Amino acid sequence: MNLDHDSPVHRLAPEVKIAATVAVTIAIVATPREAFWAFGVYALIVAVLAGIARIPAGWLARRSLVEVPFVLLAVLLPFAGAGERIEWWGLHLSVDGLYGGFNLLVKGTLGVLVALILAGTTSTRDIIAGLDRLRCPAVLTQIATFMLRYLDVLIDEARRMRIARLARGDDPRFLWQLRGFATGVGALFLRAFERGERVYLAMLSRGYTGALPHRPDAGAGVAQWATVATVPLVTAAIAVTATIVT
Repeated sequence: MNLDHDSPVHRLAPEVKIAATVAVTIAIVATPREAFWAFGVYALIVAVLAGIARIPAGWLARRSLVEVPFVLLAVLLPFAGAGERIEWWGLHLSVDGLYGGFNLLVKGTLGVLVALILAGTTSTRDIIAGLDRLRCPAVLTQIATFMLRYLDVLIDEARRMRIARLARGDDPRFLWQLRGFATGVGALFLRAFERGERVYLAMLSRGYTGALPHRPDAGAGVAQWATVATVPLVTAAIAVTATIVT
């Protein structure tokens, strides 16, 4: 999913970008919903980061569609909210619902954009390596590693099973053939479980002791941490200022 560009953000160590992403997201979420100016500053910061990372606006817009269900919920909140109501173009809207809808929309959108900048500048393998350097539980990073390694294998297995069903006259478009589809999903699960057992035994025979080998690179230095820390510090300052002023 990441963009194969060369930018200062791409060259940063993954653990630095992950930590900065989490810190910025927390600052955005902690900002009071009434501080409209703060969210404008956050949007400007996100736009500057996307420009430095050379991420096209269209790329961000297309992948931001993942939050469409939350946008619909934000649109409905002013109509379903309780409390004081105002009239706008013949519509009776809840004041608390308007604040709630704005809060959900702006924080969700900014959070998605920040996460997309991380995904666009960091490969999946590097993200897992960064989580490992940040002392994320080894069980979680290993599960994610194996999932990425064998996801294509399972997708290809499912494709072959679907072709075999179609060759035998199955047509998954009809509702009464849902039972056959469910049986296929169960068979795929069993095959995946058996494959996992075989892989695990093969790893044990090759000396696996519960931890995967680490890559030799040293990771981020003090200079990278100090440079990237400016963005979370600025967003944290904005959040604190907005809380005090509001």
